[in-house]
Amino acid sequence: MGKRTVQIACDIGGTFTDLVAQVSDGQAHVRKIPSTPTSPGQAVIKGLQQLLGDLHLSFSDVTEVVHGTTVGSNIILQKQGGKTGLITTQGFRDVLEIGRIRTPTMFDVAWDKPVPLVPRRYRLEVVERMGADGEIVVPLNEASVIAAGARLMEEGIETTAVCFLHSCMNSEHERRARNLLRQSFPGLRVTASCDVLPEIKEYERTSTTVVNAYLLPGMQRYLESLAKELAGAGMKGPILVIASSGGMMKIETAMEKPVFAVGSGPAGGVIGSMRLARMVDCLDAIAFDMGGTTAKGAIVRSGEPRRVYEIEIARIHESRKGSGLPVRVPVIDMIEIGPGGGSIAEVDDRNLIRVGPRSAGASPGPACYGLGGSHPTLTDANLVLGYYDPAFFLGGEMQLDAPAAEAAIRDNIAAPLGLDLARAAWGIHEIINEDVARAFRVHASEIGFDYRQSTMIAFGGSGPGHALRIARKMRIPRVILPTASGVMSALGMLVSPLSLVM
Repeated sequence: MGKRTVQIACDIGGTFTDLVAQVSDGQAHVRKIPSTPTSPGQAVIKGLQQLLGDLHLSFSDVTEVVHGTTVGSNIILQKQGGKTGLITTQGFRDVLEIGRIRTPTMFDVAWDKPVPLVPRRYRLEVVERMGADGEIVVPLNEASVIAAGARLMEEGIETTAVCFLHSCMNSEHERRARNLLRQSFPGLRVTASCDVLPEIKEYERTSTTVVNAYLLPGMQRYLESLAKELAGAGMKGPILVIASSGGMMKIETAMEKPVFAVGSGPAGGVIGSMRLARMVDCLDAIAFDMGGTTAKGAIVRSGEPRRVYEIEIARIHESRKGSGLPVRVPVIDMIEIGPGGGSIAEVDDRNLIRVGPRSAGASPGPACYGLGGSHPTLTDANLVLGYYDPAFFLGGEMQLDAPAAEAAIRDNIAAPLGLDLARAAWGIHEIINEDVARAFRVHASEIGFDYRQSTMIAFGGSGPGHALRIARKMRIPRVILPTASGVMSALGMLVSPLSLVM
């Protein structure tokens, strides 16, 4: 018998980091550990050490690590990207600001447009002009490119996008400017639109390139650190990153084109649901993923997940279209349909229970984790209702503190509203069920999907605890709760195809 080797998939979520090992002898093993938000890679390394220890293997036996992460999404949501500049054709510095006539609500002339990721003073122009037919109208003035790069460096810019008019027809000027900047300013990260999105539509191309540049510093630091730690531990196999489209790309590609990995983690769960739907001959399905931070949903139609080729990020009007920054990349169409297990429940100004959007996260987490959290969460409510076994959380590795959960709900929800403990916990649980069902109905109706003839596949740490009641509300006839549903996103990564991102 040959040497045992192992393939690893890991998914970093807001509350837990999930790991799945597929051993060459057919054995599989899973592990779920708390995430480390301040340094996401620490949880990956710690989890791998524990997982390999359980299998009596070492890092040198790992042939491949497939990685999904929400780091890119978090950088955007928390506005923690690099200080970004934009170098563009003379006369077109305001393309990013003008955008499109897209409004989140009809007839509202007072709505606030999303703020560009690059302030106007960091959007610089250079002398060049390419015609719409790809013919050179004004040759590239290389001195103006060098001057723009020097100005950005003086301003402390870490990363810049280069986006010239009509470069999708002829990228000669853009490629030359990119190379000049990299040669003259080695400390400046440079993203050219011809490398990210060589397509027509100036605003969408500029916006996508700017988002890629904005993500570069944080994603590169994170992925470089992860690769270094894994190599230092003895791993020689490659690291692959799940793209938002559900495919795999090399870590080097993800470091150069991080915009393709925004929302990479949840995509693995949809791929896993697709494979499961095909196995049980349920080609029309709803993938329902409820983790510790958010609940997400996706449609599988005729055995394929629904994909879209433009998304909006950093929306300022919640889920309303037209209130965010457009990014043209292929993604699995996943919608945020509600809070997750760590979402905090509270009494609002109308004396009604509200769950989310605030979350207890991984630290301190729900009150029942016993890590110092005092706010009642959905996980606390599900524990009080008896849906979770306090002695068998995470396979028995984590004991839940039921009295702490009861006290949090009693003090913050039941007492202010004059309810008994069970009714208050049920109110938290049922609000989430109704919110998720409503969001699914709206999304399915918008795309013409009859969920009443489909199957719900529920996964994530909290999904199976809510799936049956949500399905009953929506009249979905069948629900599947997969084995190891809590790590479904990581499992899906092991069967993901290679991505076309080059």
